[in-house]
Amino acid sequence: MGLDVLRCSRRALLDAVSADLAQGQGAWLVTANMDFLSRARRDAQIATLYRQSDVMIADGMPLVWASRLAGRPIPERIAGSSLMFDLAALCAEQGRSMYLLGGVNGNEVRASEALSRMYPGLVIAGHYSPWIGTPPSADEMADIDTALARAGSADVILVAMGSPKQEYVAHMLRRRHPRALIVGVGASFAFATGDLARAPELVQRLGLEWAHRMLQDPRRLVRRYLLDNLPVVIRLLVSSAWQRVRGGRR
Repeated sequence: MGLDVLRCSRRALLDAVSADLAQGQGAWLVTANMDFLSRARRDAQIATLYRQSDVMIADGMPLVWASRLAGRPIPERIAGSSLMFDLAALCAEQGRSMYLLGGVNGNEVRASEALSRMYPGLVIAGHYSPWIGTPPSADEMADIDTALARAGSADVILVAMGSPKQEYVAHMLRRRHPRALIVGVGASFAFATGDLARAPELVQRLGLEWAHRMLQDPRRLVRRYLLDNLPVVIRLLVSSAWQRVRGGRR
């Protein structure tokens, strides 16, 4: 449906990230789920923005299911919320630094403290939660640049602002910080602080983590998941199966 999703395992992704950082090569990584796909279908400008990322991974089981139906299987879902912890562990092991940008109600501070406790040796270069527009203005990006410069160079920059705002910011930061890994992580800081609870492992494997999230925040997420995203899920799965059928006929 117009977005290129990387076919790789979580372990392979982390190995590639580690190798790139060792060589001083950064990247902008997008963790795509059905909300991303739904938004990209509605707005061509947003679709173009997503396509400018260096790497897009499947943070959503429907994307994994669709890849299997189409005969080009993605090995596994790589959840952005889990990836945040993986990257924190990687930074702690290799003596690399991490910057937390975004968050709500001060949870970027509490998230940095929580990650430091979980991963001894993790260097938190800094944290900053500005109010910015969508897309951010030049002045707003200048404030972010100032905050990052004050912290010094960070190896990994986590941007937790929700999509597409975090992608606009990440796209601009990619040019300014070519040696850093920049990842949009949505509400992931709230998982580090405990403000949001991850779904049980079985629920995640069944592809029902969205339902768990929806029950925690129904006023905001019922419309998004059931009215905006569900029709796109159905269309994606049907079109993927049809691709497989047409390929077999050829």
